[in-house]
Amino acid sequence: MIRTLVVDDDFRVSAIHSAYVGRVDGFEVVGQAGSMAAAMDAFRELRPDLLLLDLYLPDGSGLDLLRRLVAEEAEPRPDALMITAASDVASVRCAMQLGATGYLVKPFGFAALEERLGAYRELRDRVDALDPDADTAQAEVDALFSAVRPSTRPTVSAKGHSAPTLALILAALRGARCDLSAAQVGQQTGVSRATAQRYLSYLVREGLVRLELKYGTTGRPEHRYRTT
Repeated sequence: MIRTLVVDDDFRVSAIHSAYVGRVDGFEVVGQAGSMAAAMDAFRELRPDLLLLDLYLPDGSGLDLLRRLVAEEAEPRPDALMITAASDVASVRCAMQLGATGYLVKPFGFAALEERLGAYRELRDRVDALDPDADTAQAEVDALFSAVRPSTRPTVSAKGHSAPTLALILAALRGARCDLSAAQVGQQTGVSRATAQRYLSYLVREGLVRLELKYGTTGRPEHRYRTT
């Protein structure tokens, strides 16, 4: 479970967001805090994996809290998803510089938060599965960087498909210098060949990927894929 601390000065909003988090598989809310001081105390006691962090707090800001965690070299340092009404470029840029993994502007509904939490969960799973001492291919690096960015995912309806997995498959194709088979896509993204084939077929139908047939001397042609 991804242990989540909700930091918001409005207890009603905090309760709503906590309820949202509780509905997403793989997450649990371990605490709520209404100020920077309370958040620091909760961090030291609860050691959450993720902060749902408001920008406006009565004794500082969410950005101040991130700066303090960096200055204190807190270990393990939690990730942070900013959840705020502040949409100015300066705040967004500062959050990025301080290592926030996402930025969600209020007001929003459950679906928007669920999408970002799901992307974050898949990113953690992929990072945990990697050998920290091994080199990674460019496609894998691109996939990791794009996993928590909804703008890189298909905007088409994806019933029965995981948006983060679609993003990973698209990143693998975009990072390749040639067309790929379903088996090669599966190897680069960590999914089975059958799963890669299912997602690739969907992306072909939606016009995001092009299917090319490679004919050999005998037998059925090989299906190869590249982005459009």
